[in-house]
Amino acid sequence: MECAARLLREQGVSAVTTRAVAQAAGMQAPTIYRFFEDKDALLDAVAEHVFATYVSGKTLVEDSGDPVADLRAGWDTHIAFGLANAALFALLTDPSRGVRSPAAAAGLEVLRARVHRVAAIGRLRVPERRAVELVHAAGTGAVLTLLSTPPEQRDLDLADAMYEAVMRSILTDMPTPPADSATAVTVAFRAVAPKLTMLTGAERALLSEWLDRTGDGPTTPDASAGPD
Repeated sequence: MECAARLLREQGVSAVTTRAVAQAAGMQAPTIYRFFEDKDALLDAVAEHVFATYVSGKTLVEDSGDPVADLRAGWDTHIAFGLANAALFALLTDPSRGVRSPAAAAGLEVLRARVHRVAAIGRLRVPERRAVELVHAAGTGAVLTLLSTPPEQRDLDLADAMYEAVMRSILTDMPTPPADSATAVTVAFRAVAPKLTMLTGAERALLSEWLDRTGDGPTTPDASAGPD
């Protein structure tokens, strides 16, 4: 998989043939079929391996103490990874593959956690789920747009402009204006409601339901809100 990942990164999908991978790994081509059904299965495994390594690195990054700055750092890392791994990123975002990537799902959980911390300090003007979807869609779109442009013609400021546009739509200013204050407080309270251990599970569930009614609908379900 390491040899296939290198071929994918340096030469693209077309270079990842069983013959080329076997030669790079110092083995006979038929040996690969002991581990993978076909080339597509090998590519799926390579994509998962590389992206899982990337996501595990993101989870090990310590919080800086500023959730908004951490969200920006995660965006920058995502853009850099996508541009450095064009073929892999195209594989992971290709809807025709029909393969659900556990590593991609884990990466989305990292994003949800970072957005949750922003909500907990009262800086979100939209529900957490909406914020996650906007950041994720914008990040994926920015990378794919840049990758569709020849490297010498890419405007890397595009990613920065996209990030700023999304942040204007999901973040409150400091201090929050009156129109946004109630929403920000509600979203923040919704973020910490499942952790109010002085309430019973039923009470936490009811509180979460009330808070959801004040926004655009429920955010990410939390198992801790269930009955005790």
